[in-house]
Amino acid sequence: MRTVIQRVTEASVTVEGELTGSINRGLLVLAGFEDSDTEEDLNWMASKIINLRIFNDQAGVMNINLNDVNGQLLVVSQFTLHASTKKGNRPSYLRAASPDVAIPLYEKFISILQQLTTNTVETGRFGADMKVRLLNDGPVTICIDTKNKE
Repeated sequence: MRTVIQRVTEASVTVEGELTGSINRGLLVLAGFEDSDTEEDLNWMASKIINLRIFNDQAGVMNINLNDVNGQLLVVSQFTLHASTKKGNRPSYLRAASPDVAIPLYEKFISILQQLTTNTVETGRFGADMKVRLLNDGPVTICIDTKNKE
């Protein structure tokens, strides 16, 4: 599992003109899944995201986490996070999980996040052509891959 996490002051996602998720201060999480991802990976990633100390404390130091600032979450599936660009100019997505594997992983991941946060988890729509808007705060952008836990 691979994620790109962006600290935002606001973010939203629309599908065919319909708003499917919207947050104010919090984290936009782009999430990509592989066939080999397990529930352990989902739990580890969710805990890592919720506990990342990337919000500023009173001294202006990134020292507090999402729940400490009553931050919100917007989770968007993004298979292109597993793009391989080693050969040629057209990315290959062979490592990305097929929808029959990725959808249950995505749904379980959202459920785990919901249990760990104090706010509702907003989402995009899996597999849809989504338009994501965000105002990156900082900017703070962090990439995390469960294959690099250690």
